[in-house]
Amino acid sequence: MNAFRTSIFITLAVACPFGAQVFAQASKKQPPPPRNAPAAPPAPMQRKQPSQRPQPPQRPQTPPPNARTPQFGDPLPALTRRELQEFNDGKDAFEGVETEASGLGPIFNGFSCVICHSAPAVGGGSVFNVTRFGHTTNGVFNPLTSLGGSLLQEREINSAVHEVVPPEANVVAQRNTTPLFGLGLIEAIPDAEILRHVKPRPVDGVLGKVSQVQDVATGRTMIGRFGWKAQIATLLTFSAEAYVNEMGITNRLFPVENAPNGNAQLLSQYDTVADPEDTLDARGRGDIDRIAEFMQWLAAPPRLPLTPNAIAGRGLFQSTGCANCHVPVMRTGQNRSASLRNKEVWLYSDLLLHDMGALGDGIAQGTADVRDMKTAPLWGLRESAPYLHDGRAATVDEAIKAHDGEAKVAKDRYLKLNQRQMDQLLEFLGTI
Repeated sequence: MNAFRTSIFITLAVACPFGAQVFAQASKKQPPPPRNAPAAPPAPMQRKQPSQRPQPPQRPQTPPPNARTPQFGDPLPALTRRELQEFNDGKDAFEGVETEASGLGPIFNGFSCVICHSAPAVGGGSVFNVTRFGHTTNGVFNPLTSLGGSLLQEREINSAVHEVVPPEANVVAQRNTTPLFGLGLIEAIPDAEILRHVKPRPVDGVLGKVSQVQDVATGRTMIGRFGWKAQIATLLTFSAEAYVNEMGITNRLFPVENAPNGNAQLLSQYDTVADPEDTLDARGRGDIDRIAEFMQWLAAPPRLPLTPNAIAGRGLFQSTGCANCHVPVMRTGQNRSASLRNKEVWLYSDLLLHDMGALGDGIAQGTADVRDMKTAPLWGLRESAPYLHDGRAATVDEAIKAHDGEAKVAKDRYLKLNQRQMDQLLEFLGTI
């Protein structure tokens, strides 16, 4: 695993201008000790120091926006100068490297957003998974919060706080990193547009239900649309939650640090930076705001021209029933930004939760039960391998064949296609 991670960091160093800095930081990380090894001596108690936040590079004046077709990692077309500046400032924060002095840890999964969101461009996905765990008894899921669940932080600033999956867990699941392209458009889809796709009666066994969440950023009950369980409703909450859970950076929305396997004493010994660690500028904004704006203005994946085979595949996508869940297009509503107002969103998802049977991950979050999963948007599919929530599928064909539950009828129809028809359908999916 260490060799695999090292190869990924080397790839980033070659492919990205910031990669060398990231790799150098990663190289300082020592591997965790064996579980039976004696723990390192506790750090002495000390006064917490102010967070020393990463400083963005000096960027030349933002060029005027253009209306060309965006590619992976580009901003939305026709942004105003201010919106484009927000995109660039947010991208700087997204690529920034956290350190112990800036508040990293004491337990974390990554020290930069771009470590996990880099393929095929900044803001994309990756092969990286995170681990979730819990305990299920008689169908009732317990996230084992008191033991550090349900998210495992696999890295640490000191081996004394190394987290493990506790023996009490009888459910362990992997979650693959998802691309962030077009999330501002998805956020701009009105709740009513999502509700429109909840079916009053099953169609080929498909019903779907919305995920109702209490959004931390707004304090309102909203329809969730981000995450494998649609457990997050807004990009600001998405950003803030990732900061504290994936990097250990507390912020104004999530000011409390995660304790290593729930051990508050260890946390008090090794958390040496004052909370909240994401400090605010003169305008009252932190890095969580800048990251949210980067995602808001990040363009959707580009679509490719349809070949005759892809056109035939589009028809098969409909006739097999794939579109019952993977709804091709929704529409945004009124918005202060012209780039998000009344736009078609070709996401290929209904953003609803569905009972996926054996394909469920066994983890319950919010109103999503252990077998419920959100319909994954298919746009940009050609650049988002591996597939499914845990990355088990190396190809789109493998992913389709693993579908179950409400998607079983559509999968069975796919399996009845001849090879030419399968190839046509897969070619179509490679264009969206």
